Order: sequence, then structure tokens, then C-alpha cells
Amino acid sequence: MILSDRDIKARIQAGDIVVTSPNNDHMKNIHASSMDFRLGKYFKVYNNSAQPVLDPAKPETLQNCTTLIEVEKGKPYIVQPGEFVLGVTLEKIKLPNDLVARVEGRSSLGRLGIIIHSTAGFIDAGFEGTITLEITNINRMPIALHPGMRVCQFAFETMSSEAEVPYHQKSHSKYQGQELPEESRITIDPEFK
Repeated sequence: MILSDRDIKARIQAGDIVVTSPNNDHMKNIHASSMDFRLGKYFKVYNNSAQPVLDPAKPETLQNCTTLIEVEKGKPYIVQPGEFVLGVTLEKIKLPNDLVARVEGRSSLGRLGIIIHSTAGFIDAGFEGTITLEITNINRMPIALHPGMRVCQFAFETMSSEAEVPYHQKSHSKYQGQELPEESRITIDPEFK
């Protein structure tokens, strides 16, 4: 069941959902059935010429394949047509063991051609950190994204019971506590060991 605005506020006030933002002004971004999150100032861009291929079975191909960019205050990041870049939310989130969240793009950005997540739109119960955004521009024109703008929305869903092993207790929770946009850590999945 998706939480309503009333339930999102109640779970935040009870300390079940913890959202941290620079000015502690995130409550204004709660809507009828979701909460908007804003774009941070850090991006990771793939160096297309660094590797001939990215191969999860060959960890060396995923090393040093991105460059971290910090956007200057007041300036946008320009997403070129067809470009794929990793971004990050301005806010951090901590979920309890009985809630999951789904990350969705905002329709206003979708209508410009910005996809906010390629496939990783699910946040497990027990996760804590910022959310890495998998941003793609499918338009034929460049699009400016401004750090601090509302870029995605989270819908919160209750689980049938608390997770037996929440994300922060998994032996291979690769992204717990992340703050910057994080590249894939698929090479440490059990099937690649």
C-alpha cells in the first residue's frame, strides 16, 4: 500500500523515515502520494575512451571509468542528447525495516526527455544514504539540470511485515551509506567471485 501525504508526514515525525536536507526544508516537498527529492551538485560521467567495454566479469574494466564533476553554485549541468550520467539526490534518506520506496522521474522532466533512472528505481527496507540517479537525455536537444531543482519523487510502500534481513544487514549491501553518485559495484556480486 502506498503511503499518503498524511502517512508520509506521520512516519517522518515518528522518526521511521529519516530525510536529511541541507536546510531541513524537505517537508514542503511532500505531495498527495509521494515526496519530491532534489538534484545534488555531483555527477559522474563515463570516460568513453577509457575502456573498450565494461564487463562485470572483468573488474579492471570498471575501474577508473568515470570522472567526478562538481557543478559550481548557480550553474547547470548540461545533459547532451543520448548522454548517460550518474547524478545524486541532494537529500539523504533512511528507511525503516518495514517500508520500501520507489524512485520515479517527475513528469515535467520526462516531457523534456530526461529519464531519471534506467532500472534502479527501488530502495530496499533498511537503506540509508543518498540515491544515485541514472540520468539519460533521450531528446535531440541538450537539457540543463540545475542542482537543487526537484528531479524525482519517492513513493513509499508498506511491506507485509518487517524485513528479516534489511538492506543494512545484508552481507553484500554495496551502496549503504553512499553520499556521491556511485558507479556499479556489480563485480562484487556473488556470481562474479
